[in-house]
Amino acid sequence: MTPHRMFSSLTLLAAIAFLIVACQPPATPAPQVTPTIAAVADPEPVAEPEPEPTAAAEGQLVIYSGRSESLIGPLLTTFETESGLRLSVRYGETAEMAATILEEGRNSPADVFFAQDAGALGALAAAGRLRPLPAELLEQVPSAFRSNQGDWIGISGRARTVVYNTELVAESDLPETIWGFTDPRWKGKLGWAPTNGSFQSFVTALRLLEGEEQAREWVQATIANDIKVYANNTAIVEAVIKGEIAAGFVNHYYVLRAQAERGGQLPARNHFLASGDAGALVNVAGVGILDTARHPEAALTFVRFLLSPASQRYFVEQTKEYPLVPGLDPAPELKPLAELATPDIDLNNLRDLQGTLALLQDVGALD
Repeated sequence: MTPHRMFSSLTLLAAIAFLIVACQPPATPAPQVTPTIAAVADPEPVAEPEPEPTAAAEGQLVIYSGRSESLIGPLLTTFETESGLRLSVRYGETAEMAATILEEGRNSPADVFFAQDAGALGALAAAGRLRPLPAELLEQVPSAFRSNQGDWIGISGRARTVVYNTELVAESDLPETIWGFTDPRWKGKLGWAPTNGSFQSFVTALRLLEGEEQAREWVQATIANDIKVYANNTAIVEAVIKGEIAAGFVNHYYVLRAQAERGGQLPARNHFLASGDAGALVNVAGVGILDTARHPEAALTFVRFLLSPASQRYFVEQTKEYPLVPGLDPAPELKPLAELATPDIDLNNLRDLQGTLALLQDVGALD
């Protein structure tokens, strides 16, 4: 999605985020599921007799997903097989999906919103579009990674890091704060992806933690340091591997996926900032159930599935993200969440992406 299109979607989101839709249709029973994640899931649900009507028989569980099909498609296929529920999934950019839900209002067919970041979930919550989740679900995830109002919950964690080329720079020479990268010695050696939603969430966090003027100053200083612009995090990691740049601002899992795909060691590693500033933000991919959901019980079954040990292992092993349900370790290459110097920030407050886009456009980081 182009910056102009993203700005349009987020402007729409901000303009109608105050609307509250209070229509809650009757719940439709759905089976409870204790899933297991198969190595290779069948492309279609296993056909079984249906002695009693279920949500699957009456209609589809509709998911609006800001997560890509390549990341979660196999997991959703497993859910269909395990639960007997049929899914109808609409994929798109997270901000675009949130704006669509708000525009559709009470006529939205969505039961579940699966977002790439907490900001979009916070925007829907602020508009009153998410229904409260049961305490037994919320309590499975630490409070820092779920709504303080109980209407959305994190499923997997995504840490901001600096990926660096091990042949060009020693980790001991890397700064412990994002401000250290504005030093002239990094001129022309860094990369970022300003159109990327995760980067924009980082800038939103910077605005919240240090204020508008400080955030503007950091972005301007980074531009003045001749930072190179890339389309996405994957392109940044590739540039680091090739030695085009010494380091770049990304999410933690991109270099891990590159290593897994190529089956060997690469000259690229993650550097976790130790200062607790916005550069150490841990955001979440999470879900909320719409207040207008036609199949709320089936939606709850889906959320339980995502929080199950098998699904959490999927995120660890397949997408290289952090599990959020305690008791399961992350990938061995990662520091545990408890050891990260994360900033003190309420993820609900990342919803003001429009303000971030305005700042980035004003200083020339976005066209």
